[in-house]
Amino acid sequence: MILIGKGTVVTRDDANPLIPDGGVLLDGTSILKVGDYETLKKEYPDAEIVDAHGQIIMPALINTHEHIYSALARGLSINGYDPKGFLDILNGLWWNIDRHLTLDQTYHSAIATYIDCIKNGVTTVFDHHASFGSIEGSLFRIAEAAEKLGVRTCLCYEVSDRDGKEKAKASVKENADFIQYTLKKDSDMLKAMMGMHAQFTISDDTFELCRENMPEGVGAHIHVAEGIEDLHDCLWNYGKRIVNRLMDHDLLGPNTLTAHCIYVNEQEMDLLKETDTMVVHNPESNMGNACGCPPTMRIFQKGILTGLGTDGYTHDMFESYKVANVLHKHSLCDANAAWGEVPEMLFKGNAAIANRYFKAPLGVLREGAAADVVIVKYDPLTPMTKDNINSHMLFGINGAMVQTTICNGKVLMKDRELLVIDEAKAMADSRQAAMDLAKSING
Repeated sequence: MILIGKGTVVTRDDANPLIPDGGVLLDGTSILKVGDYETLKKEYPDAEIVDAHGQIIMPALINTHEHIYSALARGLSINGYDPKGFLDILNGLWWNIDRHLTLDQTYHSAIATYIDCIKNGVTTVFDHHASFGSIEGSLFRIAEAAEKLGVRTCLCYEVSDRDGKEKAKASVKENADFIQYTLKKDSDMLKAMMGMHAQFTISDDTFELCRENMPEGVGAHIHVAEGIEDLHDCLWNYGKRIVNRLMDHDLLGPNTLTAHCIYVNEQEMDLLKETDTMVVHNPESNMGNACGCPPTMRIFQKGILTGLGTDGYTHDMFESYKVANVLHKHSLCDANAAWGEVPEMLFKGNAAIANRYFKAPLGVLREGAAADVVIVKYDPLTPMTKDNINSHMLFGINGAMVQTTICNGKVLMKDRELLVIDEAKAMADSRQAAMDLAKSING
């Protein structure tokens, strides 16, 4: 048993949201009790103590849209790259990278990303992978990294016709093989979805092939209306809007995750709501790619399950929280916008999304929930109460303040030291992989 205390426990449990001088008792992979630290210490004197004195104890964070394959792009300069719009960014940078990635480079990308996630208090990751230079086995290499570092993850491969039919078929097969692997493994640490790039790079035939390889309970993970070009393509070539095309291919539903949804209209939102399809907002990526501000506040207010992701732009969910908060205030010219919606997306929506795939309750500290806990070094200069927790999270905390990260009852990082990997060696390997990738791209 592990007893975490004595800190301020932020439970995300509406019945008992804040416990000063609190403790969280872990028994194996789940939480046994949450309450007063001294009381728990007396009841369980033999428990291993993890000292969080004067710090925040809270549920580990969840990222519902990552791109592990982008890890080696940090600092990368590509000869001749001069994008004039979103499609140039895709073809000149991201598709260029994924066409050159080897399986080993994919593995090192995953190691580097999961290290950053742990250091930022993120223990559950929904990743959307692409490596058209090395498709077969790529999801298995990422899963190998996730298992090594002890991170809970849901993976998929980005199906697309952009590099031809044979690679599209190979991409569907990689998803199908990995889905069957996870179903047989039946682990609450590893799940799979059917990944798809976006409708403008996927033919009707490929959509049908994807659907044929999606067992009951497995949904799609797809970019939707991230750029206006995606919408224009759908209207021009199919005479319908994007969400309607997905509906026609029976791809919507409670297990499907649609990323971005920038250029969706009221009718499409109603269709997402009616089918109980999930949406994930990625504010920094949308701004960085100059794609526009999505109608996320309207999507949320319609009751569509909405989460927060990073799209690989960062691995710090607190950072995405801050950016989403100001993005929608700025876009709507409304100083009251996003105060309630964005923290609900991050702390409640992401957990609800994750729990459509993972069995153990996530994103909450209460009896029976997953033993996914982080300790954050934060000494509030104003009183913290159950009514202003989110304000403290927004203005006072960032990912670098996470001191200890626990996932599934295992301590992955303690006092900023990773316990599951030699970080210095892993980062050296990552830098070498990044150099090799850059050379293969630039010649």
